[in-house]
Amino acid sequence: MRILITNDDGINAPGLAVLHAIAKDLAGPAGEVWTVAPAFEQSGVGHCISYAHPTLISEMAPRRWAAEGSPADCVLAGLYDILPDKPDLVLSGVNAGNNAGENVMYSGTIGGAMEAALQGVPAIALSQFLGPETKDLANPFESAAAHGAATVRALLDTAVWDKDHDYRLFYNVNFPPTTAANTKAPRIASQGRRGKTAFGIEAQLSPSGRRFLWVTGHPQQVDTGAGTDVGENMRGHISITPMRADLTAYDALDDLKARFS
Repeated sequence: MRILITNDDGINAPGLAVLHAIAKDLAGPAGEVWTVAPAFEQSGVGHCISYAHPTLISEMAPRRWAAEGSPADCVLAGLYDILPDKPDLVLSGVNAGNNAGENVMYSGTIGGAMEAALQGVPAIALSQFLGPETKDLANPFESAAAHGAATVRALLDTAVWDKDHDYRLFYNVNFPPTTAANTKAPRIASQGRRGKTAFGIEAQLSPSGRRFLWVTGHPQQVDTGAGTDVGENMRGHISITPMRADLTAYDALDDLKARFS
């Protein structure tokens, strides 16, 4: 198996090392793992591509490349410039922090997997929910490291990959904020919503008097209910959410057609 891996935390991020180990396990002795990851952190860039300017790409080691661009740029670079042939699978992550709930919409980790799916390649995004139980672990990615390969293998063996669909499915996996030993079996979950919490803006003045804006975060340990990604993670389960790049609100189509008729 030939696997392309990327992330949004950068080429030197510890989560990428965890993902490389997962990919090596999946690829097997005769397989190949190729890394194309951002040279610098790209958290929050979503599905951004560097359409208006070129992307500098550098070979760091055999099958290991860094790109001054987004995760989606990295996937495009891997597919059309770096890899000798199309990969069998693209893995994006392991992100330092959850990409569940509304975080999905901002995530570069999701953006990398989404671009792979749009290019017709099976893709999975993987993220490690962090919290009080993980902050003192020697490896905060312990849950993902221990259960990542088995989770991806189960998806490859049992999930629908609908290669003929205009917008192919890809999968969003979040590992719970707990130890490997306390991690519970995967649950299929919808995307949750943390209610009124959201990103915001805080203004600050620099010593020179210039005005800067900082994006402010919001609490992550908010239970969005059983059956949702955040909710299942908070209950100790690995969450698996099927996704597509198609943002059409199908539930509103018929009503809107009737209103405009």
